[in-house]
Amino acid sequence: KLMGDVIIALLPALAVSVYVYGWGVLAVTAVSIGCCVLFEALIQKFLVRGKQTITNLSAVVTGLLLAMNMPANIPLWIVAVGALIAIGVAKMPFGGLGKNPFNPAIVARVFLLIAYPVQMTSFAMPSTEGFVDAYSGATPLAAAKAGLLNVAEYDALGMFVGNMAGSFGEIATLALLLGFAYLLMRRVISWHIPVSIFVTVAAFAAIYGAFSFDTPHLVSNFALFHLLSGGVVLGAVFMATDPVTSAQTSTGKYIVGFMTGALAILIREFNPAYPEGMMLSILFMNALAPLVDYFVVEANIRRRKNRVKIAK
Repeated sequence: KLMGDVIIALLPALAVSVYVYGWGVLAVTAVSIGCCVLFEALIQKFLVRGKQTITNLSAVVTGLLLAMNMPANIPLWIVAVGALIAIGVAKMPFGGLGKNPFNPAIVARVFLLIAYPVQMTSFAMPSTEGFVDAYSGATPLAAAKAGLLNVAEYDALGMFVGNMAGSFGEIATLALLLGFAYLLMRRVISWHIPVSIFVTVAAFAAIYGAFSFDTPHLVSNFALFHLLSGGVVLGAVFMATDPVTSAQTSTGKYIVGFMTGALAILIREFNPAYPEGMMLSILFMNALAPLVDYFVVEANIRRRKNRVKIAK
């Protein structure tokens, strides 16, 4: 049920991506999902030799998220490589669903970014004429870092509805927020991590912008730009909230959300080579989330012991 709800929540963003980039989006998505399901079935049959797990739909979710983290014009064989990394390296060796310490789709994206940087950063321009062609353009983040985009003149409405270059799953902010509302309504996720990330990204971007711009209007534009561009909404709603790899305590969720958003802005603004930082920050916080929960629980235990001592 949980995996099915996540798939339903991602469908509006997928539909917008097909409208913006053309039917080629479905080819990337089909190859990613198909390879993830196939690799999990083969590993389960010939290596783990246990009951098939593909019916729990987690491989479908991994394949869908992996596809949405890639350009719409990426070669399909690279998509298959990413699926192999996600399932064969980041998920099944640890025991499958519920046991992987890192989000499989993000591990695969980072691997592909390192292994195939040109293909992973050659983003198709919006097109509704069927399959996307070879024409590519810079994402808003890349254009801003290169000085090609004026933060006072960017098309905020166009970015909000999906009219920009980028990984095809992260462009449809409005559709992703509709999916967020659906997941909250179904109680699949809580609001703590996504909202913490949104607030932190906006706050840190505004602080950085305050040192770069003279007027409050430009500072607010800069904060909004960082919220709408890149993978902030996709990552915050659908990947940072992964119940396996994220914090489990309520306080821990706030802390992880804050650290994820802060690290994303730091990577974006101070890393000279890579303009996006959301997925890297989520991956880093996957490693720290258990430690955050540990300190939160220990603090709660000490607080309760002190209360008992005072009561006595």
